[in-house]
Amino acid sequence: MEKLSKTSLNYVLSEYLNDLKRSGVQDFQRAPRVNTDRRVSSAASQQTPSPQPTRGRATISGESSVSRAVPSPTVSSSAIVGGSGDSRVAELRLIADQVAGCSRCAELVANRTQTVFGVGDPHAELVFIGEGPGAEEDLRGEPFVGRSGKLLTDMIEKGMRVPRSSVFICNIVRCRPPGNRNPTSEEAAACRPFLDATLKVVAPKYICCLGSIAATNLLGVQSSLGQLRGVVHSYGDAKVVCTYHPAYLLRNPSAKKDAWLDLQLLMTEMGLPRQG
Repeated sequence: MEKLSKTSLNYVLSEYLNDLKRSGVQDFQRAPRVNTDRRVSSAASQQTPSPQPTRGRATISGESSVSRAVPSPTVSSSAIVGGSGDSRVAELRLIADQVAGCSRCAELVANRTQTVFGVGDPHAELVFIGEGPGAEEDLRGEPFVGRSGKLLTDMIEKGMRVPRSSVFICNIVRCRPPGNRNPTSEEAAACRPFLDATLKVVAPKYICCLGSIAATNLLGVQSSLGQLRGVVHSYGDAKVVCTYHPAYLLRNPSAKKDAWLDLQLLMTEMGLPRQG
């Protein structure tokens, strides 16, 4: 994989934002950089005592009266598998820093506790993409925790028979929409450069979209999830399979049998043995 330098990453993001502006998406001012010390170590990434992420709101100096939670970078070896010398860890950390300083979506910024970047193996062949963080993810800074996270773990480890730590997991948007509402198309577009940059670094061979929000936004289509399921799509060189979001499966257990068929399709594409 071609190494994504800081200069080239900034160019990719800049060009993508310019394209969005030309399409009518505005308000892409970059937040001033927060003076935090971010380290990736073999134990865990430690943040300096000040500033600490808080649930209260704080105004960042120089950011014209935007009320927001102090951002928290969450790329650590407890979340991202790999040592401090791993170039992909460093590249993901750079993107996470930019995510943590993002102030493009005023409502999300004003209500978030912290940004939620991603978790897993930066060399993963398989990436799972959800729609956005929920309340517990917003508090912990990690995607897919709680009941939905447990079900996703079961789908990966009990269904596909692969360790959750061997895949990478992220969302279409990196801030929690208030009240766990669906992210808007504008919010998804604002966060898209971070998603594309993340996938460029990880360079997966396979992607599993969890739910219609993830599927339609990644693939750029308006089709229903029912129309997207059962078909192998593409994102760049990666093969894409779509299935139900774990939260939907918790509300509709009868759909689990269909989700299992989707996972079997994914396993077949990956060359994994299918279970029962």
